[in-house]
Amino acid sequence: MSEQVPVLRIGQVLLVSIQTDLDDQAVMLLQDDLAAAVVESGAHGVVIDITAVEIVDSFVGRMLSTIASISRLLDAQTVVVGMRPAVAITLVELGLSLGGVRTALSLDKGLKMLERARAAALGTDASASTGGEGEGVTPAAAAGL
Repeated sequence: MSEQVPVLRIGQVLLVSIQTDLDDQAVMLLQDDLAAAVVESGAHGVVIDITAVEIVDSFVGRMLSTIASISRLLDAQTVVVGMRPAVAITLVELGLSLGGVRTALSLDKGLKMLERARAAALGTDASASTGGEGEGVTPAAAAGL
């Protein structure tokens, strides 16, 4: 039987830390658990930490992309962090570029990436809801930075 991968909540971000190589059943279970957790928590971001993953196959690679797509449809951005060079090489050799999946070298960088994306989205939403009159717009956005 497959091990269940825990999904932890840190503020408005869900963190999945994969500590072992996953079999197909565990990946499918993770997909279902994570989708349910995004809906239940209303999280705006998902970080999948694969630092401990040494081997991926085409199924696991496709599922990372699928999980990111599902999260995006549920209004949460996904960042995969901690990818080892060997894993990146394997994914490329398998023809899996993980299009649409953001990556970062570390958990810290991944969380910062989600923070920036969220701030940009809120800035856009705030200016759109005020008719672009400047109310709710950050000074940097107003200056065009």
